Amino acid sequence: MSIDNLETTKRLIAEKEHSQVEFKETTGQLERGMETVCAFLNGEGGTVLFGVTDKGKIIGQDVSDRTRRDIAEAINRLEPVADVQISYVTLPDSEKKIIALHVEDTTHARPFCYKGRAYMRLESVTTTMPQSRYNELLIQREEIRHGWETYQNTHLKLTDLDEEEIRKTVRLGVECGRLPETTGNDLSSILEKLDILEDGVLKNAAAILFAKRKLAHYPQNLLRLARFKGTDKAVFMDNLRVHGNLFQQLDAAMAFIFKHLSLSGTTETLEREEHLEIPYKALREAVVNSLCHRSYRDTGGSVAIAIYDDRIEIENPGSFPSGWDMRRIRSEHGSKPRNPLIADTLYVRKVLESWGRGINLMIEECRKAGLPDPEFHILSDEVKLTFKRKTTGTTNRDNLRDNLGDNLGDNLGQVTVQPTEQATVQPTEQVTVQPTEQATVQPIEQVTSLIKCLGEQSLSVKEMMERLALKGRSNFFTAYLRPALQDNLIEQTYPEKANHPNQKYRLTEKGRRLLMQ
Repeated sequence: MSIDNLETTKRLIAEKEHSQVEFKETTGQLERGMETVCAFLNGEGGTVLFGVTDKGKIIGQDVSDRTRRDIAEAINRLEPVADVQISYVTLPDSEKKIIALHVEDTTHARPFCYKGRAYMRLESVTTTMPQSRYNELLIQREEIRHGWETYQNTHLKLTDLDEEEIRKTVRLGVECGRLPETTGNDLSSILEKLDILEDGVLKNAAAILFAKRKLAHYPQNLLRLARFKGTDKAVFMDNLRVHGNLFQQLDAAMAFIFKHLSLSGTTETLEREEHLEIPYKALREAVVNSLCHRSYRDTGGSVAIAIYDDRIEIENPGSFPSGWDMRRIRSEHGSKPRNPLIADTLYVRKVLESWGRGINLMIEECRKAGLPDPEFHILSDEVKLTFKRKTTGTTNRDNLRDNLGDNLGDNLGQVTVQPTEQATVQPTEQVTVQPTEQATVQPIEQVTSLIKCLGEQSLSVKEMMERLALKGRSNFFTAYLRPALQDNLIEQTYPEKANHPNQKYRLTEKGRRLLMQ
């Protein structure tokens, strides 16, 4: 902002003193004026005008060489070095001038100090900055200059990463034209091109994106999922903790949401279409954003998704960029990710776009479905996103009961869903489960959970139990695996060798039809 004429100065004075403008009568108040300049640097910028009373009356002041030297020396006491624009506006028919000290928003360099002390602006008052706020700004500055994801970790090895997930990233990137076909197959070269390997050392972003197991150095690689009864946290219906890389967490989150949200059908096209009560695109965008843009610096942090009868809440540690409010968020804005390396890899896989349209997409999808706009609650260290549900207390179980009567029977007993903890399952000998002709009536929740868990994949017993967060193998075989095999909903990949060391399970055609329902 250039303050080089009286008209511009008068417009500023007309605004009266506020969070970005302050008046001083003379440079006899230079010390207080510089404290306010420091506060503006720690905020969104602002202007101090010397030669104006606190009532907004222009009186001007004489400007000597000594005055100019005093101002220059005072500016040199700001730390770190700041760009302060100095303007001298001459008053008509007078030798007196208005002196303007103006600073722009300098988010990347905060916090600033004047004579070793930091200041901040509260409305039209300049005050000393609390230590907690100063520390917060220091952390933000460090993240802007050197984000946590960019730090190298010599303890992180290539063997800690999921090779299949890395190669999948390359394949998808090439298919959508976001990676060149010459990317190659060498893991180190791939990770260098993704900028998460440098000089042979992996960066933190590599663990977030591709860790193949729970790593001691990255406890924040955690997703918490819960379904509560009613509209508060008093009673758990389902509870799951997922330790894994970002893609595993995304899959687990969407599977959990599908498990607990109701489906509705439409026949507007030639074929019946099934829709989640909250649009899939909106939910997926919200989950992707929470995992991509969260703060990973705090080892105790995690994304949390809570489903209630009347709403879904998605919480993530961190916040929007400084100065962003709801008006800015809802308007057209550029992409400004907290974790650029992670965001770039998600862009390569076409999981995330780079145009800053995610929030508007959520709003548009909810409006199409006749739902209220999603609500954002922004705190200094947390963002909570809330989707309102159309119905209360309705789950997929209600919809699937009618569809599965012929498959699993209608005599459904009372099912109590107990909170579960993250399971660590040790591989044991393969247990033989032979399908039989006679279908047996079984609890619907367990079988449908297994069907959703498998999807289009082939999984081992260990993998299925891990994804379902189950500990007891006996319970898994009794309540999940045997009923699904008996009803010909799943099949073994090595049916002729039940104890094959690489035995896995997949959906049959009947199981796939059920999954579509």
